[in-house]
Amino acid sequence: MGDATFDLAIIDYVIVVAYFVVIIAHGVYVSKKIEGKGSDGYFLAGRSLPWYLIGFSLFASNMSGSSFVGTLGGAYENGVAIYNWEWTGAFVLIIFAIFILPSYLRAKVSTVPEFLEERYDVRSRRVFSVFTILAILFIDTAGALYAGGLVISNVFGFLNLWTAVAVLALVAGLYTILGGLSAVVVTDTVQAVLLIIGAAAMFWIGLDRIGGWEELFVDIEPEKTQLVLPADSEFLPWYGIWGVILLGFYYFSINQFVVQRALGAKDLKEGQIGALFAGFLKLPNIFLLILPGLIALKLYPDLETPDLAFPTLAFELMPIGIRGLIMAALIAAIMSSLDSALNSAGTLVTKDFVLPWKGDLNDKVQIRIGRAVTGIAMVIGAVTAPLIANFESLFSYFQSSLSYVVPPIVVVYILGIFISWLNANGAFWTILIGLVIGVPLFLLKEVFDVWEQAGLPAIHYTAMSSIMMLIGIATHLGISWATKAPEKENTRDLVWSASETKHLFAQLERPIWLDRTLLSGILIVLMAGFVIWFW
Repeated sequence: MGDATFDLAIIDYVIVVAYFVVIIAHGVYVSKKIEGKGSDGYFLAGRSLPWYLIGFSLFASNMSGSSFVGTLGGAYENGVAIYNWEWTGAFVLIIFAIFILPSYLRAKVSTVPEFLEERYDVRSRRVFSVFTILAILFIDTAGALYAGGLVISNVFGFLNLWTAVAVLALVAGLYTILGGLSAVVVTDTVQAVLLIIGAAAMFWIGLDRIGGWEELFVDIEPEKTQLVLPADSEFLPWYGIWGVILLGFYYFSINQFVVQRALGAKDLKEGQIGALFAGFLKLPNIFLLILPGLIALKLYPDLETPDLAFPTLAFELMPIGIRGLIMAALIAAIMSSLDSALNSAGTLVTKDFVLPWKGDLNDKVQIRIGRAVTGIAMVIGAVTAPLIANFESLFSYFQSSLSYVVPPIVVVYILGIFISWLNANGAFWTILIGLVIGVPLFLLKEVFDVWEQAGLPAIHYTAMSSIMMLIGIATHLGISWATKAPEKENTRDLVWSASETKHLFAQLERPIWLDRTLLSGILIVLMAGFVIWFW
């Protein structure tokens, strides 16, 4: 079939414009409500978030511009194997809820890097905070803006990529600056529902167009129908799945962009159930994001770039009116990642740098600084976004860039929660050495092809993440052992408590459908079922 025509009718434009107006109005409304509630009211929604807002917001932030466009495009290009990024996310959320979140909430931190200072020292906090801010600017914000700009510039012919990016940045920046995390999580919840409805409609109509479920895998390359691929796969060899899990630990356990919702939980139970709920929402993405990629491949096998699979499906298959809903869903996806990233950048700079430097700042000044940083982050992301077009696809940009730098950071957090004698020297040098090795390695291997030109052996980026993890483990254990020091006073409060976990998960909770043990068990069974089904 030929290329799709990206046309909207009047009703579609009305739906899109109405959506923009509503979310900005909501930001204004929340900005009035949070006045007088202090900096925690702005940055962490007053630490009062219930489980359902946390779960929907975690899901919407993850299923954001990069996922909606990048994952569907990745499935178009590489098939069902891309679902490994989804089910492993559910697995990591279980581990996060049970073992990691309790330590965060006991520490009463506002940022994930702040936990490093509580557990180790200020050096680790600062170096990781700088990395996180840079990742938010150049990976999260820029990636989401590129995804949205790519689609919107194709739909609205009078907008080029740069202009479309600027419009998106302006709208997301406005309501995030005004409302903080309270505006973000409520908007995310609405967006998550829109995303699910829009993607489900697209899957259902697309499945009908190709002739039903029986036809879905007909005439598709066998490798694109397999969840686990052979060791020589260029996309994801089977041994690379551990590297995917490592990225999941970064994203759902130590990335401020995502974890900030859980830090704003009303209490530990609400935070844990919210994380588990997000895990449940991840599993159906096989129908919302992955299989629609295969439908697009069957209907439009000659797209210019895989990242156009989503807009082509949306505007070729959807009837008038529904196109507007799909467009609003896409904007929702982009806004979810943008608002999260922008709010996180403001929180990190204010809490990790400005406040320790000028400790006597009142709440109003902190909020003002957070809003200013959000605005600056919005501009930097908008300027950077169009440069992502130089990469083969949005998905490869996200995954390969993180694989080289985050494993040592994951090691510092995860081992630090389970091994009490690991110390500040080990943590600081592990993060620093990981960045010093990882960033140049990524540039030489993935960006400039120096590695390949030098005749060095081909190593998949997911395997590189495992290598970087081993370097991190050796560095952290080795330096901590060589520079043994007395444990910090509060270390025992910050490491995992077996007795606490046993107490939480060995009792029957009411209502039964919010029992953490039951929810964890059901999620594990469902996750295993999906993996076995598509194996």
